[in-house]
Amino acid sequence: MLHFELVTPERLVRSEEVHMVVVPGSEGDFGVLEGHAPIMSTIRDGTIELYKAGATTPELIRVEGGFAEVNERGLTVLAERAE
Repeated sequence: MLHFELVTPERLVRSEEVHMVVVPGSEGDFGVLEGHAPIMSTIRDGTIELYKAGATTPELIRVEGGFAEVNERGLTVLAERAE
């Protein structure tokens, strides 16, 4: 499982174990699974697709601007806004 955190300047929005996350990167969408290579990217306004274990349809989270970082601990998205 992949550890996923979504943070805004106001609060921690999500912190959970998920199967996969699709992030709206500034250069295009990218998917992150457990064991993904380290990467850092700016994100554009768009929708994060959050796939939980066994789910075939994603949960959608609207975000505006920010950064995404994948490292050995998982994926952290620092968004300006999240709904």
